[in-house]
Amino acid sequence: MKLSKEARRLSKDLLRASFTDGLLDADKAKKVTETVITSKPRNYIGVLKEYARLIRLEAAKRHATIESAEELEGTEKSALTKTLRAKFGADVTTDYKVNPALIGGLRIQVGSTVVDASIRSRLDRLANDLAA
Repeated sequence: MKLSKEARRLSKDLLRASFTDGLLDADKAKKVTETVITSKPRNYIGVLKEYARLIRLEAAKRHATIESAEELEGTEKSALTKTLRAKFGADVTTDYKVNPALIGGLRIQVGSTVVDASIRSRLDRLANDLAA
């Protein structure tokens, strides 16, 4: 079932009400959810699903996944974390993963933003260019 404009607007308003000082507040989000469940506005299940989707997207904006071909040293990790926090905000969390398929370089994803500076991606682009 398609969500109405009114329900979508309500979901966005609920998301805005879930912030404290520009940061997503889990306690406020829980209270907002409880309020919607008790008041039961029109199509409240659709509103809650859209609200959950918006919360999930907002949380993803604050989480960085960093993939490298080999395990990074502590100084490299701290420098990357510092750079990401300067660019995306001080509340960014990081998750480091080893992916040998990258061959070399890094692949960083923060929300929907992806920076792929791996040798694997360069080889794939070169192969696509040669095939075309």
